[in-house]
Amino acid sequence: MTQQTSKVALVTGASGGIGAETARRLARDGFAVIVNYAGNAAPAEQVAREIEAAGGKAVVAQADVSDPAAVRRLFDSAEAAFGGVDVVVNNAGIMKLANIADADDALFDQTLAVNLKGVFNVLREAARRLRDGGRIISLSSSVVGLLPPGYGVYAASKAAVETMSAILAKELRGRNITVNAIAPGPTATKLFLDGKPAEVIERLSKAAPLERLGQPDDIAGSIAFLAGPDGAWVNGQVLRVNGGIV
Repeated sequence: MTQQTSKVALVTGASGGIGAETARRLARDGFAVIVNYAGNAAPAEQVAREIEAAGGKAVVAQADVSDPAAVRRLFDSAEAAFGGVDVVVNNAGIMKLANIADADDALFDQTLAVNLKGVFNVLREAARRLRDGGRIISLSSSVVGLLPPGYGVYAASKAAVETMSAILAKELRGRNITVNAIAPGPTATKLFLDGKPAEVIERLSKAAPLERLGQPDDIAGSIAFLAGPDGAWVNGQVLRVNGGIV
């Protein structure tokens, strides 16, 4: 049975890190939340349980965003659970690093399948199905400005996210839907920390003038700003949330 709620947020890649914290924050702000995950249901279900234990509403929905049919089913699930979608947080992504000379075809193809095609699939479906007055927020990265060696393919995928977001903002004229991107700097998530030596993490934690890594709730707070009433006049922008690193 469809439940009618005031506002509904769909968060992709919400089983951990920035996505999970964003789902929790939007639930605290009064949104019913669709907690999307790709492969591992247990952490996504834990996020949903935490939201419901705090008095919010959440459902879990599996979808690999690189699959257009799966993304359509994801929006179907949201509409079946809550009647529609008002906010989409396009967060799902992977980070595989290598110098361009050393990057193999699999690294390139996997990165673009999730970070570019996946974001495109969600943007396209959101453009078709988001309720008027809604918000679309995609995750870029501050490496688009930092341009560090080893990040060529990853940064290229995120630069494309910024470009598509700015164009979609113009294409949705007349529907009162804002489209923006958030570009985090180094943030203490599994995606960022895995595989990095301690000295690299220490160096990056001191790189910003505020001299610490970002935390998932730093990013979630900025997403919540764009999703909420105070962000209504921000459209077609990239907000770098990075402590001043670039």
